[in-house]
Amino acid sequence: MTFHFSRRQLIGTACAAAAVAGLPGAALALNEGKARGMVDQLVAEINKVIDSGKSETAMYRDFERIFQAYSDTSYIAAYAMGADGRRASPAQKRSFTEAFTGYISRKYGKRFREFIGGRLEVKEVRKIKNFLEVRTTAFLRGETPFEVAFHVSDRTGKELFFNIYIEGVNMLLTERTEIGSMLDKRKGNIDQLIVDLRSAG
Repeated sequence: MTFHFSRRQLIGTACAAAAVAGLPGAALALNEGKARGMVDQLVAEINKVIDSGKSETAMYRDFERIFQAYSDTSYIAAYAMGADGRRASPAQKRSFTEAFTGYISRKYGKRFREFIGGRLEVKEVRKIKNFLEVRTTAFLRGETPFEVAFHVSDRTGKELFFNIYIEGVNMLLTERTEIGSMLDKRKGNIDQLIVDLRSAG
């Protein structure tokens, strides 16, 4: 079987490991107890929203607030933009990060809405390279439990997650592919991508 890769896919694959390995200061001073405590709080907030009975729109607002409070949004957005970030102006990078945060909050908020009637439980913490992985288990009604893992660093000076694996699906790599595809469809127009991201997800 022969596989064909685009130039963007090859660049993304080559940069993926280097970008994660390049998290400055990650896990050097990172405390497992603090990382677990952060994810405990994050999970408690997610469970609270799941059980709130709020409307879909209100839930997405809550998930965006949670995402902004507990994730390294600047790193995630920069990773998603990939090599295209080199040609973006500072203003475009700021606007992209803002629009992308809303987009990804809605996208993953929809996934977490599937947990209504279920719950997340923190299970264990382990060191991987230069960051910590906090593993949780999702218990949904009528379904087999599955793993949701949060990758945590203290790059910014506080414990924040920079990646999520849901049933083995890598958020960082998925979003880099998605954003790259969206940019290609817009012939590389970053401003148009930012506009469209504000209503996507």
